Amino acid sequence: MDAEDLEPKKQKPAPKNLDELSIEALHDYIAELETEIERVRLSIAAKEKARVGAESVFRR
Repeated sequence: MDAEDLEPKKQKPAPKNLDELSIEALHDYIAELETEIERVRLSIAAKEKARVGAESVFRR
């Protein structure tokens, strides 16, 4: 059991009301989301690389 299993689950934030945003603000929002997606992808890649390294140590 991980420590995360003991912590209360956080609720996802409500989606932004896109009707209130201008076209420019929507473009800015997309750019922010794409930046965050890239950050998450880099984090995933780093964790996968670390896992592969750890697995190679324990497979010997």
